[in-house]
Amino acid sequence: MTVERTISPIAAQQPEQEFLPVPVPPPHEAPGGSGFPAKQRAVARHGPALPLLVVDATAALTAAPALPHPLLTAPLLLAVLWLNALAALYRPAAVPAVLDELPAVCARIMVSWCALAALVAALSPAHAPSARTLLTGVAVQTAASCAGRGVLHWRRRRMLVRNPAAALVVGPAATAQRVAAAFLRRPGCGLRPVGVLADDPAGDAGLPVLSTDEEVQRAVVQNGVRSVLLVGSVGEHGPLVRELTEAGCALWEVDAEVPSYDRAGIPAYEEAGHTACDPPETTTGEGPAPHDGPDGTAPARTGRPPYDPSGSNLHGAWPHAPRERIAGFSCRRLDTGRRPARPAKRALDVLVSGMLLLLAGPVLLVCAAVLRAGEGPGVVFRQERIGQDGTPFTLLKFRTHRPADEHEAATRWSVAGEQDMSRFCRFLRRTSLDELPQLWNVFRGDMSLVGPRPERPYFVAHFSRTHPGYAARHRMRTGITGLSQIQGLRGDTSIEDRARFDNAYIDDWSLWQDICILLRTAAALVRPTGS
Repeated sequence: MTVERTISPIAAQQPEQEFLPVPVPPPHEAPGGSGFPAKQRAVARHGPALPLLVVDATAALTAAPALPHPLLTAPLLLAVLWLNALAALYRPAAVPAVLDELPAVCARIMVSWCALAALVAALSPAHAPSARTLLTGVAVQTAASCAGRGVLHWRRRRMLVRNPAAALVVGPAATAQRVAAAFLRRPGCGLRPVGVLADDPAGDAGLPVLSTDEEVQRAVVQNGVRSVLLVGSVGEHGPLVRELTEAGCALWEVDAEVPSYDRAGIPAYEEAGHTACDPPETTTGEGPAPHDGPDGTAPARTGRPPYDPSGSNLHGAWPHAPRERIAGFSCRRLDTGRRPARPAKRALDVLVSGMLLLLAGPVLLVCAAVLRAGEGPGVVFRQERIGQDGTPFTLLKFRTHRPADEHEAATRWSVAGEQDMSRFCRFLRRTSLDELPQLWNVFRGDMSLVGPRPERPYFVAHFSRTHPGYAARHRMRTGITGLSQIQGLRGDTSIEDRARFDNAYIDDWSLWQDICILLRTAAALVRPTGS
């Protein structure tokens, strides 16, 4: 377990103000105030998965007679459906095509049959299917599955042509009009722009430019807008775009900047002399950047930052969301809603935290007794922190330092090397034993073992305004340790770097990644460096 050291310069100048609300989105089911029609909330964002499931199940049953025993039909069916779900084959592309899916469908059917044949050969060699049986079953099931999917995709493409989804294009006026015109020339893409939302109306050509919230609401009501195309910075319309997504509109990021062949040629152009006129940007892996502290004003250029639920930045996609070609543009579907629950992660939290609480029980009692004898009452320190979706919770720690008052505790960055700490308190900080009570937070569900470190409401509001992507860290339950901590981002280090690593952890989450972070944290405890 690791402890975040914090930096002290911000403590010297604390404004006397109340805490600002944490800019995280409310759940979609919360009542609202969006001003958009209630029917928009029922709009589906993806193609129907149930018909595709039925098609794949029917194809497996069609090929089942080739199996050596009827009881093997159920394992084959479950294997195929599971592998297809892992490959996102039940979340079709915006403009689906069966030929695009053919390699993935065929490969998963083949893997399922081979695995089933290997299992039968291991349990009963006499009943092992022959190579001819395998080839026949794979061919029949692949043909049936592709035929069914082809019919479904053909019907869906016809529906997209007859009834395309109305869309708003958000971004700089010139670029947005160009993208809107391209989509209108391709009715088969399933999206029909009806207006442009821009900060800089340019000219009268093209679609009408909507400049007020009332005009946007009128366009949504009259045209039944169901999609939003982002072609650049949303500017001051960020909160309005977020309301549209909360009302049920699908959100697409459209790359309309430069063609891919131009982008590939940029490095060669820069090497040829473009960068010779510019000072090189250098970064180091140690310590904060010159303007990169808690109140830094010049964050480094890192490309498009991850999705910021506050509405100021709306570029954040599903984990591993693939890019699709729509009307010739590279597009990616974004998701601004609550991330799905991960039962495996919660199970790991309960199992490990419960075992550690039992094993560390004597250590907890000894630490509490020594603190009570040497420091007086108030052994456990309780402090409000911000957790998942901006929900506050009470974080538990052993008390190693007593602030002057509650305001100081809430707004001052504590420093690990406080001179008035006793030797035992410094020992608790150095060994991270003061973090042990947080295992109870994990067991209760306030926190996770692995995740972004929770912070106090004052600093969450401050960092969310000054560092892109910081608020997006609250998409997942906060943790005792995390990817940024094992990367050395503790203490006097860049807040922007922490936010970037935390968002990368959330986007690329896997159970194995959690296990690796826990192992690396345990190894770091062998050589404690202080808190």
